[in-house]
Amino acid sequence: MLLIGLPLTTLSGWLVGIWLFPQIPAIELAILATLLAPTDAALGKAVVSNPKVAASVREGLNVESGLNDGICVPVLLMFLALLIEEQAQSPVLLAVELVFEALGIGALVGAALTFIAWLLQRYSAKHHWQTPMWSQLTLPGLALLCFATAQTLGGSGFIAAFVGGLLASYLFTEKKHDLLKASEEFASLLSVITWVVFGALVIPWAWSSLTLNIWLYAVLSLTVIRILPVLISLAGTDFDFETRLFIGWFGPRGLATIVFAVMILDYPLQAGRTLVAVAACTVLLSVLLHGLSANPWVSRLANRAH
Repeated sequence: MLLIGLPLTTLSGWLVGIWLFPQIPAIELAILATLLAPTDAALGKAVVSNPKVAASVREGLNVESGLNDGICVPVLLMFLALLIEEQAQSPVLLAVELVFEALGIGALVGAALTFIAWLLQRYSAKHHWQTPMWSQLTLPGLALLCFATAQTLGGSGFIAAFVGGLLASYLFTEKKHDLLKASEEFASLLSVITWVVFGALVIPWAWSSLTLNIWLYAVLSLTVIRILPVLISLAGTDFDFETRLFIGWFGPRGLATIVFAVMILDYPLQAGRTLVAVAACTVLLSVLLHGLSANPWVSRLANRAH
């Protein structure tokens, strides 16, 4: 799904954008397609954490959601760099150089801070300095530190957090399960705060900009643009058609899309407000539609299996 489905989803989103928004520059439509490509496992928790769903399906959706936002970050940065290059008429190589500089700084910061955190965690555990109650802050604190440091140094905070997470998974092998379990409640709190802010500030701000074409694009983004590439990518697997359709449908848009949308506000986009409105509309529909359809469809698949 990552190798075939994700590029096809981005390409499909771009082509549909050209059809529905011909007045928006092609490079900005590519940015829109990229920020709507990642999925959010947190919104699909009713599916990815439900034992009624086949383990292979849950694992596939979880891995896809965990990796696709990290993959989309360099692509998004590349499109943003090309946009700046196009407007400033600077050399393309300079734009590409800036992107790789941001990625390199982000990766180095993420790796360095995670390694230091691992050493400190081992030292504190050896001296019994950390109580179980405070262990829930270890991974969220590390993620925030990686993000903030990389952004301050001119790198990509998302890449820093992504690389830090990958390295932490390897270094914290013995403690990984306990740390993740302890972090879940804190992460859930941050997620709730994010959704409160989204509902209270972003939706009212974007509501006046919503048009019929924006609603149509949002619907297509959650259906055709997402499902067809997934069906194509799963064509050679052992999953039956309904299971493939289930996997294609449960690609909710959430936190990654919101964060990417906030990111692009710092850039001189001709249709910035429209792009953010499309993202907000898609996330809103995703919250409603995926939330309503999760349990009924899971129950149907479970009954069919028995």
